[in-house]
Amino acid sequence: MSEAATVPAVRAVIGDSEFDRDTAVTRREPGVYDIDLSAGWTIISAVNGGYLLAVLGRALADALPHPDPFSVSAHYLTASQPGPAVVRTQTVRAGRTLSTGQASLFQYDDEGNEVERIRVLASYGDLAGLPDDVRTTATPPRIPPMEQCFGPEDGPAPVDGSSAIADRLMLKLDPATLGWALGTPSGKGEMRAWFGLADGRDADPLSLLLAVDALPPTAFELGLKGWVPTVELTVHVRHRPAPGPLRVSITTRNLAGGFLEEDAEVWDSEDRLVAQSRQLARVRLG
Repeated sequence: MSEAATVPAVRAVIGDSEFDRDTAVTRREPGVYDIDLSAGWTIISAVNGGYLLAVLGRALADALPHPDPFSVSAHYLTASQPGPAVVRTQTVRAGRTLSTGQASLFQYDDEGNEVERIRVLASYGDLAGLPDDVRTTATPPRIPPMEQCFGPEDGPAPVDGSSAIADRLMLKLDPATLGWALGTPSGKGEMRAWFGLADGRDADPLSLLLAVDALPPTAFELGLKGWVPTVELTVHVRHRPAPGPLRVSITTRNLAGGFLEEDAEVWDSEDRLVAQSRQLARVRLG
């Protein structure tokens, strides 16, 4: 009897929110997980990159001996679609304070061939075991009170199916970064918002992987339109977030050759910097 046949399928999921259900993976055998990618986290027809990173993060949390993502670097190879997918993980090293693993997400093309969508290298640890010593010059973003900010529900009715992910999120954008929605982009390459999950689930380290990639792209405030696909995304999780809404600030300082970077900071309700990320993305010029 093969080893796979002796291992029962295990559902790797925490809680029962929509995010938890839709990122849950089923362990088929050691290092191999099945999932049905939800259409609820799409923009147009493509699955959101932050949601996909959380799926891979969930599988790695199950496969590695440490519970929390510390550093996750993902390369997005091809666009993922809603539907069945397979995540394959490998433990690279298991240390006392950090473990490192890699994971890839695969789907099948029309001929039944396996196609790799994303490849991730990540280090995991235990955020609860970190020392409290914090020395930083970073400051929380200045965002108006939530009631003075605007979400998708405050704009025109969207085209059906254009952004299903908007229904899964509580997103309130800083009016100072909404010029693109009014036809007058600022040109500054900034995006700021209050962020949470629509069903009220509090943030945890895994949902921070979603938060860094959930706002409209900074390219909109640079006066550019259209899809801005992620090439590479690295996230550093610094602290387990306190309950309550998050504040997310994203900036772009350089667009060249059809590529831009997005630097994100995520702050919790206790004014702690809980996650940082840098993303390289392609933009359509003209």
